Amino acid sequence: MASADVPAIRARGLHKRYGRHVALTGLDLDVGPGQVVGLLGPNGAGKTTTVQILTGLVRATDGTAELFGVPVGDPAARRRLGYLPEHFRFPEWLPGIELLRFHARLAGRDPRREDDRLHELLALVGLEGRGDERIRGYSKGMAQRLGLAQALVGEPDLVLLDEPTSAMDPLGRREIRELIRGLAAAGTAVLLNSHLLSEVELVCDHV
Repeated sequence: MASADVPAIRARGLHKRYGRHVALTGLDLDVGPGQVVGLLGPNGAGKTTTVQILTGLVRATDGTAELFGVPVGDPAARRRLGYLPEHFRFPEWLPGIELLRFHARLAGRDPRREDDRLHELLALVGLEGRGDERIRGYSKGMAQRLGLAQALVGEPDLVLLDEPTSAMDPLGRREIRELIRGLAAAGTAVLLNSHLLSEVELVCDHV
């Protein structure tokens, strides 16, 4: 569990340039445990770049970023992180539950001991009873729900969600909002990227 004295995210002066193209300029950001913070902006505003820096997938040109007081990219920081990217592809021949078992192994857990919890995760995201179906048969919305479940496999203290409701219908969006509120109530920090003002207004503490 995250300490209330140490921010889940602290970023100062983040910049990212690709040659002459400026993707991100001077971002300062703090996210505390149990907070839901939204990054709101149009496509190309730098939201995904920010998340990629925080996950250690992209190196900032300038500035600093820490997760729980540890530099981003450090294994100690990554172990406490769950991530749902905006664009993802899962092996379509795998059943949904097998994907979660695979990610459990990546998180250093024993899937045999985690199986009940993995099925609970599927139920939490609205896929109860669908875990034995191959991913190729999932709709876009179902795949999005599965992606959210895999982000939670390691019981992270911080979850980064990049457009998590992009493929959802209105009911699905409401269910994901309720799930995010539940995570925050349990002390998990959430950083939510979106270009949908209505979604951000309904779930975030700060924008």
